[in-house]
Amino acid sequence: MPTTLDQVYENKKATVIDIQGGQGIRQRLGQMGIHPGDTITMLRYGALRGPILIEVHGSQVALGRRIASRIIVEEVE
Repeated sequence: MPTTLDQVYENKKATVIDIQGGQGIRQRLGQMGIHPGDTITMLRYGALRGPILIEVHGSQVALGRRIASRIIVEEVE
């Protein structure tokens, strides 16, 4: 069932289905290595609604919650 990246629990994996937003967001996430079809591991949430830390392609990336809420994912079992 599709959800947004900011709703995935810690230490869970998810596959990127779509990125909602304009060309700027898609380009910025693409520069970070986040594309539709990629598998992402949610590492941890920042305190007080701070940024989230994910792992994609072996690299750790911090994302703001607003950007994470625009990434549509499906959890991997």
